[in-house]
Amino acid sequence: MPKPKPYLQETEAPTRTAVDALPGLTLLEFGTDWCGHCLAAQAALAEVLGQVPQWHHIKVEDGPGRLLGRSYRVKLWPTLVLLRDGQEVARLVRPTRAGEILDALSLP
Repeated sequence: MPKPKPYLQETEAPTRTAVDALPGLTLLEFGTDWCGHCLAAQAALAEVLGQVPQWHHIKVEDGPGRLLGRSYRVKLWPTLVLLRDGQEVARLVRPTRAGEILDALSLP
């Protein structure tokens, strides 16, 4: 089994243009490091990301005035936006179970 890719913690969020140009499968995780819901989801995310090495994970700090989150209309944290070749194919808001995340990442 291939090693999972480490996630990228973005200190500066990529632009929407850069995200739209991403090839392959990308999981954008919007949230903050102090959000209780975000912290609660981390164990489930870590469990799942080890099983789906084909997904590139980008963790984006979100908040008021953060343009990338606003462009995806993120309102609650964490919000997971699943992209295929830069196009949104699914979204999860405040996931709590590894199974629901894995189901979403198992898109055909």
